[in-house]
Amino acid sequence: MNNEEVIQELPENYDELKRAAGRSADWRARLEAVEELGRYNHKQIIDILNRLMISDPVYTVQEAAYNKLVAFGEEVKVPSKNKAELFKGVSKIILRIKKSLPKDHSYEEFKEKLKKMRVDIYDAYEGEKGADFDQWLEKMWASAAK
Repeated sequence: MNNEEVIQELPENYDELKRAAGRSADWRARLEAVEELGRYNHKQIIDILNRLMISDPVYTVQEAAYNKLVAFGEEVKVPSKNKAELFKGVSKIILRIKKSLPKDHSYEEFKEKLKKMRVDIYDAYEGEKGADFDQWLEKMWASAAK
């Protein structure tokens, strides 16, 4: 495990790490939590890592959790990278937000409103799309019927 010592007990900041692992609007915090939790081979931590590996919307977080579980010797399946939509009905959500803005609004105004209204969606797609996020979001915005 890259010369890192694996500890068999819960960390002192376990509650804080558990909360960070559950932050739906901050994939970076979840990833950092996975990295820190991955130093502690404990049943409660393995449960958190399994949940993130199976259900986190951002593949980077799923993959990190998977790697930590494998390093612990857990028998787990590689998470699938191919997902059609991270959130069911994202096109309808984008359309609703677009319709809530003035007719002549800019893409930047739309982007800000999405971030304010649905930070969970904004954050998950930003994490999943990476450098292609703005291109993807602008395409979704442009194609949403008004």
